[in-house]
Amino acid sequence: MEGVSVEYSEELIRDLPKSDIHVHLGGSMRAESLIEMAQERGVVLPAETPEGLRREVFKDRYSNLEEYLHGFSYTSAVLRDPDSLERAAYELCLDCQEEGVRYLEVRLSPQLHTGDDGTIPGVLSAVAKGIERAEKGFNGRSSVSSGGEPAFKAGIIVAALRHFTPGFSRIYRDMLKIFEDLPQDQVFGLASEALVHASVRARDELGVPVVGVDLAGREHGYPAEDHAKAYQLAHEAFLGKTVHAGEDYGPESIFQAITDCHADRIGHGTWLFDTNQIQDPGIVDRQAYVDRLVQYIADRRITVEVCLTSNLQTIPAMKSLRDHPFGKMRRSRLSVTLCTDNRLVSRTTVSREIGLAVKAFGLEPRELGDILVYGFKRSFYPGPYLEKREYVRRVIDYRDEVFRRHGVEF
Repeated sequence: MEGVSVEYSEELIRDLPKSDIHVHLGGSMRAESLIEMAQERGVVLPAETPEGLRREVFKDRYSNLEEYLHGFSYTSAVLRDPDSLERAAYELCLDCQEEGVRYLEVRLSPQLHTGDDGTIPGVLSAVAKGIERAEKGFNGRSSVSSGGEPAFKAGIIVAALRHFTPGFSRIYRDMLKIFEDLPQDQVFGLASEALVHASVRARDELGVPVVGVDLAGREHGYPAEDHAKAYQLAHEAFLGKTVHAGEDYGPESIFQAITDCHADRIGHGTWLFDTNQIQDPGIVDRQAYVDRLVQYIADRRITVEVCLTSNLQTIPAMKSLRDHPFGKMRRSRLSVTLCTDNRLVSRTTVSREIGLAVKAFGLEPRELGDILVYGFKRSFYPGPYLEKREYVRRVIDYRDEVFRRHGVEF
């Protein structure tokens, strides 16, 4: 029964092995680092203290997704050189390690961080250096090297954008100028194709742990089908595929992500069950459409990356977490995992998301344990499959050990 659960201490939640497979680098900086980098690079912020930024930019609630995304204009302005990118990635990994996250997929749109003379492979290489430094530091601990606890692993997901304007970055400005005679939707698709090509080169030639692709940005009016060729390229390069879908548009957007983009996972999926969000007049029986879509997702174990806090912040109609479809997702036996989305913008951690979920939805230990493991099992792990199997097995054993240590029957 939702809302009734065993008591989970903060220590137990912290100690449990966790993943975060939907977290944006630009939205997850340390506030102090953002302020310091802005001062060094001459970027003007609305406030010069963490408290001020939380008051002026990174709020508790937003009127819509567009307002929520405004904070990225400040973080993107400072993440424009290798040093800042490496530092941000390193600090994100450290923050995750501190709260028990053992697997991380750092998500970013490298085309926003190239500065005046950078390249997409250069951006990705800088982020990879930060990740590698954090991995080496953590995995050198005796508790990890002895096999006492799982290692920390991380990969990179590159995010294409559904739409952009010349002001987004130099790359986009140049593309819009070069292809000024083409319809914008075609330019959006070409940009995504270029991103996939560059990312695959970074993986294959530079050894950057690029593990997947994403499609982010406003859904309404910017369909995933514009990026189908880019996703086909990613598919052929054996990259994992996830898509922001159902975040601010209905079930049709989720269906399109699966059919046009080969999505292995869905980012958010918040409107999956809402028949009122269906726009296509050709869909006569809306409930049947949703039921079949949910069954399809469940049957193929397409994992939904649930971000409770950010959804609550950006959807005014959602008054409390009890209104979130996470409960329906569980009852439909979907593969779901809890993620942060943006640690700075949403002022959250994976541990906090878990704490909110167990209180709002009454997760019993077995349910929570399954949700934790889904994140590892459905990850785009940067290594051979047999290595991933061994790693997940170690995570499961450690999860059970933590529950026992805290006296929780599992």
